[in-house]
Amino acid sequence: MSVAAVSSPSRPHLPRWAAPAGAVVLFAVAYLAFRGTATLPHDDEAAPFVAITELREWVDANKNSNPLFLYVVNYVRLLVGWIHVTLAGALHALGWPGLIGLMGAVGWATGGLRVGLLGVAGFAAFGVLGVWESSVDTLALVGTAVLLSLATGLPLGVWAGRSPRLRRALNPVLDVMQIMPTFAYLAPMVLFFQIGAPAGAVATMIYAIPPAIRITALAIDQVSPAAVEASTSLGATRWHTLRKVHLPLARSTMTLAVNQTIMMALSMVVIANLISAPGLGSDIIRGLSRQNVGIMLPAGLAIVVMAVVLDRTTMAAARRHRGDGGQPAGPRWTRVAGAAVLAGAGVTLTYALPAALVAGWPAGWVLPMAGPVNDAVRWAETTWYDVTESVKNVTSEVVLNPLQELLTSAPWWLVAAAVLLLARWASGWRPALTALGCLLAIALLGLWEHSMVTLSMVVVAVLAVLGVGLVLGVAAARSAWFSAVQRPLLDAAQTMPSFVYLLPALALFGPTKFTAIFASVIYAAPPVVRLVEEGVRKVPPAVVEAAVAAGSTPGQLLRKVQLPMARESILLAANQGIVLTLAMVVLGALVGGGALGYDVVSGFSQRTNFGMGFAAGVAIVLLGIMLDRITQGADRRPSPHRRMFR
Repeated sequence: MSVAAVSSPSRPHLPRWAAPAGAVVLFAVAYLAFRGTATLPHDDEAAPFVAITELREWVDANKNSNPLFLYVVNYVRLLVGWIHVTLAGALHALGWPGLIGLMGAVGWATGGLRVGLLGVAGFAAFGVLGVWESSVDTLALVGTAVLLSLATGLPLGVWAGRSPRLRRALNPVLDVMQIMPTFAYLAPMVLFFQIGAPAGAVATMIYAIPPAIRITALAIDQVSPAAVEASTSLGATRWHTLRKVHLPLARSTMTLAVNQTIMMALSMVVIANLISAPGLGSDIIRGLSRQNVGIMLPAGLAIVVMAVVLDRTTMAAARRHRGDGGQPAGPRWTRVAGAAVLAGAGVTLTYALPAALVAGWPAGWVLPMAGPVNDAVRWAETTWYDVTESVKNVTSEVVLNPLQELLTSAPWWLVAAAVLLLARWASGWRPALTALGCLLAIALLGLWEHSMVTLSMVVVAVLAVLGVGLVLGVAAARSAWFSAVQRPLLDAAQTMPSFVYLLPALALFGPTKFTAIFASVIYAAPPVVRLVEEGVRKVPPAVVEAAVAAGSTPGQLLRKVQLPMARESILLAANQGIVLTLAMVVLGALVGGGALGYDVVSGFSQRTNFGMGFAAGVAIVLLGIMLDRITQGADRRPSPHRRMFR
């Protein structure tokens, strides 16, 4: 051994927490030193707002003489209106017996008798709930939007699946379409297409088309290269390969694209009612404006039932094309014959019964719900008042208000530096620079202060969602019984229109920011719970058995093995919680959420605030991209648990 080796002591290694702790202390000192400076306060007359509003006024003044509006936009509006009127007329002409029979027939033909009975019972429920006419109008609007989405999205998805360059170009556009608050679609739709069903259908189409494109592109991309090469080697052209190889092999996954497009359209049609689109949305908006849950609940339940029926029917059609045993029981000819008989019986009843009876659902068959539901809400308000007030006040005073004060009083450059370092630590330099660029763009839009308030709400909501998701997800992963009981509740929560969550939250907590956070937690919890449950379930049984054999208690097994190995799923759950919370934050403005959500709603409802509202919608998109870039790469960071068990 050399003298140098003996005389040189080894360098001490700092603990892993030392660098993050030092960064936190440094930022705390900088905050105390520069608090209240360079805070970028909100200005209703900021230059970007004025410029956008003036652009809108110019478009509005020239659209009656501009050829683009006269010969393109106007004809698109007329075409969409014609499709909607034709579809709505056909559905209403069937009457309730014909439509119920037809839906049961479709379910029977695709998924067997059980799915057919679900279709009959589900569509009959629209009448029992007292919302038959509105449900048919909603079905027509959804059908119009889905037809437009599929007619555009499927060809684009096929093209993107065969062209990586187009796919890369489409991804950021689709990201913006999915993150952009739904309210932000409405003002441009009114500007271009006026109010009514065409504007509502186009707005719904914009919201629903991304999954059609993404899933179709994925389906085409996943077709076996060997099958494509075999087709090419036999002399098939690109067109023949597409028709004979790509599309048949991707058919089941493309049916999933239809399913997801329908689900997205159903979640948008309620909001489309704000621009006079017909359907169940009118009952929900009316109940919200009157603070009457009894009016809202039947319409909300009808949309949930419609979503479940359409979901089960389209998923049965997808399974029918797979070779995994997903075929419904019984010979095919019996299903087709039974479906034909059921559809024929329904249409026959429509024309055999008196016209007055089939034109609308009989009033004597309606189940009254408004009175009992409102009585239950009033009982909850009075009985739980002390508990709800305590929860709201403690959360606001201890967590929300201090975080909001921290973000709004800190210098903008300090917040930007914190975001840059956090994103660099979590995801790397490229996502960190993207996150920083989004934050600086928010500052240039003149919405820094309101964005910081919204960010504080999102952070609190995401922490609450993760807490709920971890508890319920772990419980479901450990108990098959609990998972079976919880699954239909999560299904209902995911298909319930987001508006429906607002009124119970308003009734329990009053118009405050906490009310918006509470509604966001309920809205975002189902996918978070599902992801946590899946992550914990996927921990290898051999690892769990080894930990139990070593004497680990259930708590130690969860903390030391299951949660660390499920880290990727938990981080994805956090990412999805952020996206869904941002989607809900605009609606939260209707119950006291304020900040960017209020700016968007104000810009939609008041012509003079259009620029601020549109800029606020862009700011929410930028905020979503920033938070996504911070969390998207965290699951790729090295984990000792993953190295240990690979």
